[in-house]
Amino acid sequence: MSHSPFSRIRAWVFDLDNTLYPPEAALFEQIERRMTEWVMRALGCPRAQADRLRRHYWRTYGTTLAGLMREHGVDPGPYLHEVHDIDLSPLRPAPDLAAAIAALPGRRIVHTNGPAEHAQRVLAARGLSDVFDAVYGIEHAGFRPKPERAAFETVFAADGLRPEQAAMFEDDPRNLAAPHAMGMRTILVAAPPRGDAPVHHHHVHHHTDDLAAFLAPLGAAPEHAP
Repeated sequence: MSHSPFSRIRAWVFDLDNTLYPPEAALFEQIERRMTEWVMRALGCPRAQADRLRRHYWRTYGTTLAGLMREHGVDPGPYLHEVHDIDLSPLRPAPDLAAAIAALPGRRIVHTNGPAEHAQRVLAARGLSDVFDAVYGIEHAGFRPKPERAAFETVFAADGLRPEQAAMFEDDPRNLAAPHAMGMRTILVAAPPRGDAPVHHHHVHHHTDDLAAFLAPLGAAPEHAP
């Protein structure tokens, strides 16, 4: 570990959805359906158009909410509550992941584009409530979404986090570009791409499809002692 690229890391930042639980749980599919239904009702458009708008806003602004706020003046509070009112029964406790995160030296936080309330419910269902020092939802970033650099800067300033001593774990490679530019260690948590040609992102330092196994060797070690 003395020559590990993580030996100077003192803060560990985790995305939530599809990062701290496997995509197979399909929670985000529930959220996307509720987003589409909300857009249909709020904008009075058919499902196909609402679904296209949802995807367009996600690609253009980082989240569907950011596009709705920017182009339609949507109040984020009721929207966030409604689209995240989902069934968490597919989630199972993850004791190996909890132990691996708890052993990380330094501060451990969650930074999600969802609301903190949703994050707390997910963490409880995964048995991860006690391993994080803080949970930051999109409301803590002034409703600015990742991948905007301002979203990271706002959350990190609130937490007192120094990016050059921090690592970021994300399932969306877009959301690692700003952390990389800020001097963070970046880890993409996702299944390997399909096909023969892997996709390389210059702003991704590491890639894993097993977060608990990746973290296990990074637990508290002598050189991390204060």
